[in-house]
Amino acid sequence: MDVDQVPSNPSTHDSFDDVLSRRLSRRTVMVGGLATAAVGFLGARTAAASAPDAAPADAASAGAGRALGSGSRANRGPRIAFTSIPRHAGPMPAIAPEYDWSVLIPWREKLDGSGTSFPYGLTSDEQAQSIGIGHDGMWYFGDGSDGMLCINHEFGTTPHVIGKPLPTSLEDVRVVQHAHGVSVVKIRRGRKGWRVASSRRNRRIHVNTPVTFSGPAASSALLQNPAGNPTLGTLNNCANGYTPWGTYLTCEENFNGYFGRRSGGTNTQELNRYGFSPNGFGYGWHLFDDRFDLSNPAYVNEPNRFGWVVEIDPTKPEQPPVKRTALGRVKHEGATVVVGRGGRAVVYTGDDEVFDYIYKFVSADNWKSMRARGVSPLDEGTLYVAKFADDGTGQWLELSPNNPLLADRTIDWILVNTRLAADILGATRMDRPEWITVGRDERMYCTLTNNTRRGTAGTIAGTIPPVPRPGADAANPLAPNPDGHIIRWLDSDKHVGTTFTWDIFLLSKDVADAEGQMYGSPDGIWADPDGRVFIQTDGAQPGGQNDQMLVADAATGAVKRLFAGVSGCEVTGITVTPDRRTMFVNLQHPGDGNPAATNFPEPFTGAGGPVPRDATIVITRKDGRVIGS
Repeated sequence: MDVDQVPSNPSTHDSFDDVLSRRLSRRTVMVGGLATAAVGFLGARTAAASAPDAAPADAASAGAGRALGSGSRANRGPRIAFTSIPRHAGPMPAIAPEYDWSVLIPWREKLDGSGTSFPYGLTSDEQAQSIGIGHDGMWYFGDGSDGMLCINHEFGTTPHVIGKPLPTSLEDVRVVQHAHGVSVVKIRRGRKGWRVASSRRNRRIHVNTPVTFSGPAASSALLQNPAGNPTLGTLNNCANGYTPWGTYLTCEENFNGYFGRRSGGTNTQELNRYGFSPNGFGYGWHLFDDRFDLSNPAYVNEPNRFGWVVEIDPTKPEQPPVKRTALGRVKHEGATVVVGRGGRAVVYTGDDEVFDYIYKFVSADNWKSMRARGVSPLDEGTLYVAKFADDGTGQWLELSPNNPLLADRTIDWILVNTRLAADILGATRMDRPEWITVGRDERMYCTLTNNTRRGTAGTIAGTIPPVPRPGADAANPLAPNPDGHIIRWLDSDKHVGTTFTWDIFLLSKDVADAEGQMYGSPDGIWADPDGRVFIQTDGAQPGGQNDQMLVADAATGAVKRLFAGVSGCEVTGITVTPDRRTMFVNLQHPGDGNPAATNFPEPFTGAGGPVPRDATIVITRKDGRVIGS
C-alpha cells in the first residue's frame, strides 16, 4: 500500500482538481511566456562555478512533450543531446549510452573510510557507525573532487533490515531506528572514482540522536512530555534542502507510521489529522520503546516532536541538529530555499499526502543581517499556505494569529498543528505535493505524484461526520490521477509577495515516447541553470518499467529518459558537483528488499544471492560535459 495515498484531510473546500477542472474547461491554462529572469538561487558555490551549457539544442526529445514556451526562448532550449533510452525493467540499472554510472555508499558501509561494510545482520551499534538505509534526498557541499555529502535515510522495512517480520526485542527496534535518519560523510574522487574518506566530520544522525528545537514553538507545552524525556531523533527523512549559509535541511515526512498503541484508546482530532493509527506502518517500535506508544500518557506529546524541517551543519559534528518550528509541522517533502527580495530567505515545502497543501516561509529580514545579529533566518518570519484560483492566479494565506481566521489560536498551536490551521483557511487540496525546485526563470516547479483516491467512491479516512472524496467531472482529466503531474508558479515581488500566477508544466499521462506513455508518479525534481528539469519517479511506471530519471526542457516540455533503476526501487535524491559534471542520485529499497528481484549492487544471482542494498549512484558523461547535455 502506498501510505501517502491514505488521506487524512477532512476539509470540503476546493481541491486542486476542482480548480484545474474549471480552468481547463475555459481553455485558459497559461503556457510559458514568463520572462527569463536571473538564475534562481542554487547556492553561492554552484551559481558561481557553473558556466551555462551554451551548445545549441541540436537534439529533439524522443517524447512528444507539450509545447509550453513562446517566442525565441522556446526554440533554443538547453542542450539535451543524449540518447533517450527505451523502457527498462530488470535487476540492474540502465543509462544513456553517452553516460557512465558507479556505486557509492551502499547501506552498511562503515563511516571510517575503510571502504568495508558490516555484514548483513549487524547490531544497533554497528548500524549507528555505518551508512543507513532508505537513501533519499541529499546535498553535496564541496568542489569537483572533495566535499561533504549529507544524505537522508527515509525508511527501511523491518524484514529488510533485520530479516524478520517484527522486532522481538528493544535491540531489534534499535537496529531499525539507527538505520533511519541522516548520514554526513566526506567523499573524495580518486583514480578509482568516488569513495568515502576518513574525517572527524563523518557521523550518523538517527532516531536516538540528541536534537534541539528552535523558533516560536520551541518552548511550547505541546512539545513537552510528563516523562520529561529529552528531545531525541529524526526519522522518515525524505527530501531536503540547503541554505545560502551552508547548512543542510532534512525533512521528516511519514513520521506517523512509527507510532502505535500497546493498549486501547482513541485518537484526538490532531492525531487523526496526521494519520496516526493503532499499528502504524507495522514497525512494532511501540511494543518495546515507550516513546512510540500512543497509549502511554507519559509520552503524550512525543508525536508532536516529529514532522519538522531539521537543520544540520555538516562542518560541525559537535552541534546537535535543530528542528525549526517556524516552518510548521507537516509531512514535509523537501525544503527548497531561495533568496527573495531584500535578501530574505524563502522556503518552499510540500506536504506529501493526498489532498494536502503547499507551504511557503519568508524570513523576517535579510538573512545575512539576521545571522549577523545571531538570529536564525529560519526562526523568525511568516508561514503561508497556498490557495490556487481558477484564473491562473493564487494567494499565499498567512498562518498566524494575525490572520482573522486564526485569531483565536496561539502561534505554537498553529505551528504544531499546521495542517489543521491550513484547513481553517481553506487552502487548496493537492495531489501529493512533493519536491519543489526553482527554475532559471524563478518559477517554482512542484511534483504532484498522484492521487488515485480522487473521484473514487467513499469518504475521506477519519472524518466525523464522513466527508465524501472529491469527485471527477467530464472536463477534468486528473480525477482519478494515477500518473501525477508537475505544476509551476511565479511569486509576486521576487518570492516574498502574497500572490502568484501558475500553470501546468507537464501532465504525466500526456508525455509519450516511441513506445507509448513515458513515465508516471513524478517525485524528485531539480532544475539546472541552463533550463533543464530533472524528474525522478516513485510509483508504478507505464509498461511495467522500473522507476527512472528523465530530463525535460523547461521551455518546450520535451522529455528524454536518462537513467532507469532496478526492479522494485525508487529513483530519488539528486545533487551535483559545482561544475555539474558529476551527479549523485539514489536507488531506494531495491527489489523492496527481496533478493529474488535484485541483488543490487551485486550482479543478479537470484533468491539465494545477497540481500539488496540501497546505494547512491554516481553519474558522469563520458565526454565530460555537464549532466543532462
